[in-house]
Amino acid sequence: MKRIHVGLVLFLLYILSVNISTLSAKGPERVILFMIDGMHWQAPEKLNMPVLNSLIKEGTYVRKSCMIIPHHPTVGDYSLSNSCSFPNPMLHEGTIFLSPENKMIQEMISPKHQTAFVVNTTAYRSVGRGFSTCIMDNSLTDDQTVKQAIHLLESQEIRFMRVHLQSPGSIGTSIAMFSEGKPYAGDIFGEGSPYVDAIENADRLLGELIDYLKTAEKWESTVLIVTSDHGQSKVGWHPMMDEDSWVTPLLFCGTGIAKGRKLPYFEHTDLAPTIARLLGVKAPNTGGGAGKAVEEIMEKTDVASYNSTQYIKTINQQIRQYNILYAKMVLVAEKDNYVANIISSLSNENLTPEPFYHQDRITEWHKSGSTEHLIEANEAVLHKMKETLLIK
Repeated sequence: MKRIHVGLVLFLLYILSVNISTLSAKGPERVILFMIDGMHWQAPEKLNMPVLNSLIKEGTYVRKSCMIIPHHPTVGDYSLSNSCSFPNPMLHEGTIFLSPENKMIQEMISPKHQTAFVVNTTAYRSVGRGFSTCIMDNSLTDDQTVKQAIHLLESQEIRFMRVHLQSPGSIGTSIAMFSEGKPYAGDIFGEGSPYVDAIENADRLLGELIDYLKTAEKWESTVLIVTSDHGQSKVGWHPMMDEDSWVTPLLFCGTGIAKGRKLPYFEHTDLAPTIARLLGVKAPNTGGGAGKAVEEIMEKTDVASYNSTQYIKTINQQIRQYNILYAKMVLVAEKDNYVANIISSLSNENLTPEPFYHQDRITEWHKSGSTEHLIEANEAVLHKMKETLLIK
């Protein structure tokens, strides 16, 4: 009889320990992805952003998170299925192998839970599929966009939300294209720059969202991610050849997130699987081109083992180098038909087993099979191009 009682007590203690462990390991009730369009990686250091800078001390920060080149073609195969630049579908799909058939992070959460996307432009319509609530309105200001987001958080139990403030990026484009004669012409940080005003206003609005979450007693159960879909060139906009276009600040803050931690590198293709991990759902896509959940943002994970592969940075550098070498070869080919033949061979298998996976072939990147092989194939083509120019 005593043995039965002892066994029962041990069993109950085991069940209790499992329940306590489960409670302590409980993830956030919601993840909010707060995006400041076209945020330059130096913005938190150069500008008046007290809210973001205070959060850096309370969370895990990446000074220069890397995304794929923010190229935005409106012609060709990519444009048939995508209304925004490369980093956006890659963020939602969590892979560099883009396809209309791919699942997006919001589709892994809805319809079981409420999700929302609030943005003051219709440019992101191709990544809005699957959100329970999707507000894309060109007429909204950044202030109104945040008010809409707060209203949704008040009226719904939202599990995942993307809030996107478009004004800084749009103003950056205007500075690049239409600022001639202005004191800030060709300089987003120049005197009187409206880009500066837009970024600082976005920081203020971030504070308003946080104030609401704290007042509504939702802050302690939220993970907040602050970043952008792409960076910003110092001359404005996000030209694909400028490294400043490929990087932007990234912050994780909230329940379970390590405080005061800084990671040296992060890839935006890891955002979707990391969000999935936080919310306890499957990643939208797996396989050769997919990102991974980054456990090192969590307070219980030792950061000493963090190993960043820097695949996206490598691919961006390869694409930049390819375009530069291609331009040089075209100039040489004007008087040299041998080089002209090499240029023609770049579009088929005459030069290497696989043509270069550049920006105009992004819908075919999946043919490489894996990110590692894509990089290897690209490197082989670059070697041939350098070899040709060296000979000539």
